Amino acid sequence: MDAQAAKLIGAGIAVLPLLGVGIGLGMLFSSVINAMARNPSITDTVKGTGLFYFALIEAIALFALVIALLLLFVF
Repeated sequence: MDAQAAKLIGAGIAVLPLLGVGIGLGMLFSSVINAMARNPSITDTVKGTGLFYFALIEAIALFALVIALLLLFVF
């Protein structure tokens, strides 16, 4: 196998966690909206917690992107 082909395959595999990130963000925000609709008095608490978990989930996407870019341009 050519080295360039291996790099491209590795970078493609490295971005597979983005599928889980998309699903996780959809589930997170649907739960946040559902919680705010059921109990509007806790809206501020739910928003803060939701934004915290959004940052954690989005970090996974950034790590996957960095790994893919490292595979493509450094190795």
